[in-house]
Amino acid sequence: MKYAVIFERTPRNYAAYVPDLPGCVATGRTRAQVERRIREAIHLHLEGLRENHQAIPEPSAWTEMVEA
Repeated sequence: MKYAVIFERTPRNYAAYVPDLPGCVATGRTRAQVERRIREAIHLHLEGLRENHQAIPEPSAWTEMVEA
């Protein structure tokens, strides 16, 4: 499965979250670091859901660049 991830640059670091997996977030000092950490966070989040016999959410969010 592929989940949409939102990446943001903040004044002090980078952040990422997965809209389809509430609570699945990561931060990092660099873009590469936050990308690595959100992949790890997704893996751990899904593993936790499986261990607790909870349903794995189907991906429903998507991303698109919109020109303004």
